[in-house]
Amino acid sequence: MHETTSPEGHTMYDFEIHRTRTAQLRREAEQDRLAREAVLSRRAARREEAVRRGAQEAESHTDRPRRQRLPRTA
Repeated sequence: MHETTSPEGHTMYDFEIHRTRTAQLRREAEQDRLAREAVLSRRAARREEAVRRGAQEAESHTDRPRRQRLPRTA
């Protein structure tokens, strides 16, 4: 494999690795953004449904009361 070196000392191989990694990071960021949008959309839909039903606890996940936590020790 013939490597071309730039004036800064970087090879074309280094540049291709950088481009590949950048593309991967962009894909992951897009997937994360879509996942956040889906969560927010579902949450908004639950809130709208709760308002229609007149429920007071729109974000309640279970009917159980929250676990009592002990105070932190020094």
